[in-house]
Amino acid sequence: MDTTRRQLLLGAGSTLALAGMPATARAFAAQNDAPAQALLDRVAEQMLRDYPETATTLGVDKDKRANLKHQLMDRSVKGQAKIAANLKRALADIARLDLNALSPAMRTNIDVIQASFSNALKGFGFGYGDVATGSWRNSPYVVVQNVGAFLDTPRMLDSDHQIAVPEDAEGYLDRLESYAEQLDGETERLKIAASKGVIAPDFLLDKCLKQIRQARSGDPAGWGVVTSLANRTAGMDGDFGERAWLLAKDKLTPALDRQIAELEKHRKRATSDAGVWKSRDGDAYYAWALSAGTTTAMTPDEVHQMGLDQLARIQSEMDAILKKEGYSQGSVGARMEALGKDSRFTFPDNDAGRAEIIKFMQERVNDIRGRMPQAFHTLVKGNLEVRRLPLEEEPGAPGAYGGAGSIDGTVPGKIWLNLRTTALHTKFSLPDLAYHEGIPGHVWQGEYANRMPLIRSILAFNAYSEGWALYAEQLADELGVYAENPAEKLGYLQSLGFRACRLVVDTGLHAKRWSRQKAIDWFVTANGSSVEEVSGEVDRYCSWPGQACGYKVGHSEINRLRDKAKGALGDRYDFRAFNDAVVLGGNVPMTVLGHVIDRHIAERKA
Repeated sequence: MDTTRRQLLLGAGSTLALAGMPATARAFAAQNDAPAQALLDRVAEQMLRDYPETATTLGVDKDKRANLKHQLMDRSVKGQAKIAANLKRALADIARLDLNALSPAMRTNIDVIQASFSNALKGFGFGYGDVATGSWRNSPYVVVQNVGAFLDTPRMLDSDHQIAVPEDAEGYLDRLESYAEQLDGETERLKIAASKGVIAPDFLLDKCLKQIRQARSGDPAGWGVVTSLANRTAGMDGDFGERAWLLAKDKLTPALDRQIAELEKHRKRATSDAGVWKSRDGDAYYAWALSAGTTTAMTPDEVHQMGLDQLARIQSEMDAILKKEGYSQGSVGARMEALGKDSRFTFPDNDAGRAEIIKFMQERVNDIRGRMPQAFHTLVKGNLEVRRLPLEEEPGAPGAYGGAGSIDGTVPGKIWLNLRTTALHTKFSLPDLAYHEGIPGHVWQGEYANRMPLIRSILAFNAYSEGWALYAEQLADELGVYAENPAEKLGYLQSLGFRACRLVVDTGLHAKRWSRQKAIDWFVTANGSSVEEVSGEVDRYCSWPGQACGYKVGHSEINRLRDKAKGALGDRYDFRAFNDAVVLGGNVPMTVLGHVIDRHIAERKA
């Protein structure tokens, strides 16, 4: 089944039907935007104070915000409560605005804040887990194989915290000390979660403990958080490498030990039950997480059936291509599994193979960048680099992920590849991955977001972000990237099927009480993905309930809106103008995107 306007939730009813408003009326509305603009500015600055790492990622931790480069988010109980209080205060300020007097663009900005903050407050209300404010990573678990400061902070310090002068290095050292405080804050929250019976499944804790012990192992002098600073300050006065080593030895080591000890206590109580249903208020938690992940009111049963229906349609198209490739026997999933083992499409499982994968991805990025004028009137640079994930992150991470760099372009966007084994990737699947994570996917879309008001660069919605990334895969196909290589088209279609499977598996785990093994077996059989890839994916769904459902739901809605624009505009429909409208409107809930496209239609008609 396709999503319908009835099912769209976040932001529903909040954006007025302003499409077609006369120019004089729009000008009058713009005059009333000043109080809302002041609110946007205040909220953005507070968000950066609450999440200083975001200021660094965006490259705005300088000048009047230079102190943020010395700080990290407070992950303690008190710190999280303070964030929630700031969200409530912002919503109260919005309630005092005359929303009907605002211009369409400003109304969209306000809608985005309301939807994001209201959603986050619902998450904080459960009293456990990790709540994403303006982002995509909601988890019932404070620390697990893909959640926690032990993963986030070292990566941010190495890849995002820029060091040009000694003061930048001093900021790094201050953050290193705060990193130890983050760990202890999380450990405190882990204890509270355990008292409520919220404990991650045993198989996730096994992964997590392996990773955090790896991060803790060896002489702190050789840890990445130490060597990153030492290498980048070579020749600077200040003994930064030695000071980082002392902090790692005296502060980080005992904090990591305390967190490991608490996780070991959790492991003794853990079961193999995979779904969040087993936790306190688990069914309600999943309903919230599914709503947050999709920005819809779809029920688990509706999402589950949508996945089954879309998978059947996608595999019908795959079947025809597979037969032409000489794979005619067995299910589509079985034939794709066989294709994935075909030596024509595999990489050596060694460092040479890893280097080949990086080169392969970079070549595809370069090619698709040159095709972008065919898909957009308004272009961005597509500033990115292809990188391997940090080794300690690989065991618990998906096959890849990506995102835009800093607003000023000094830090490029990244496609992060998990290369723990080259078996995660094939030559027919990697091109599609380049388009999803890089151009015209996450990195490309993120550069448009970086041109928006600061608060809009900070806030994001999973269904839009991931729906756009799937639509980006579709755009690549429509631009002819697979014209000479049908096997790569299979990789693209398998990717869409993969996301349809996610709808089935995520709801299966959390609403239908599937076991981890049942989820893996169903996924491998249905889509022909490797056990290695699927195992990590299923574990991800266990720790991020609902997130995996945003992809196909968002993609389906973007296509529904494109069909609507085609029907309404006829000869005035412009492929590139529609794509511009989606990315220039920014990252929004799906209902708000509907109003953005309504305005686009009205403007094209005029």
